[in-house]
Amino acid sequence: MVLAPRVVVVHRRTELDGLLERHGTRGQAEFFLRTRGRTLADVQGRHDAQEAALGEVRAAVPGEWRRGDVEREDLYRFGFEPGDVVVVVGQDGLVANVAKYVGTQVVVGIDPEPGRNAGVLVTHRPREARDLLQAVVRGGASVQSRAMVSATLDDGESLDALNEVFVGHPSHQSARYRIGVAGAVEPQSSSGLIVATGTGATGWAASIHRERRGGAELPGTADRALAWFVREAWPSPSTATSLTAGRLVDGEVLTVVVESDALVVFGDGLEADRLTATWGQTITLALAGRALRLV
Repeated sequence: MVLAPRVVVVHRRTELDGLLERHGTRGQAEFFLRTRGRTLADVQGRHDAQEAALGEVRAAVPGEWRRGDVEREDLYRFGFEPGDVVVVVGQDGLVANVAKYVGTQVVVGIDPEPGRNAGVLVTHRPREARDLLQAVVRGGASVQSRAMVSATLDDGESLDALNEVFVGHPSHQSARYRIGVAGAVEPQSSSGLIVATGTGATGWAASIHRERRGGAELPGTADRALAWFVREAWPSPSTATSLTAGRLVDGEVLTVVVESDALVVFGDGLEADRLTATWGQTITLALAGRALRLV
């Protein structure tokens, strides 16, 4: 028996949901917001916009199809199926959160607040959901392939990220390590380093690139390439600063050998979901073997 397609709708709790959980009543939430120069009406408006978008997307799923629904906080324990159509309703960052948990599934980005969100990854309106779902299932959707970055420890632990991976001290103090790329090796002390994809090149990496007025060329969104930057490398008798930026393409790697008690590795700003590498361990950073399939 052939199973009906399954649509999994991904969203995150709104700010209003969090305020009501923390403060108990709308009155207390309104008082809290007022003390910070904000209004409940604005928060309520954003909540209503997301709820309306979710309602429209859910209504667009044909009645005979299967359905799933998951909040961002539960992604790590949700069982995605290979044929799922994953619909992200929210900000661009939610697509990045989803990327590490899916494989070959197609991800559709729906923007519940056009004009407020950047709309780089969530490019569609809720009213487009019905046609998009049909196109994905029929194989007629225009699917982008977005490169991802992979970080792997020498004990086999690894993580992938859509925007960038950060390697550094847990408290963002100076990190000590030996960096290696293209046959060159150098001991360094710095505020850590990031390795960014073309998707992430519009964010953290763009800020570093702009400050330096150049350096490593940032990859485009469709490029199978990464840009890496060392943050605030410190010259000393035992550390150097010549390897601070570059690019990686398929087959090339950047290695970091830890020379501190511990360094952390996390992707897309999710510090809570991180790897920890201790003294002497090697972290290998490279293009991931998989890509995000985004509509």
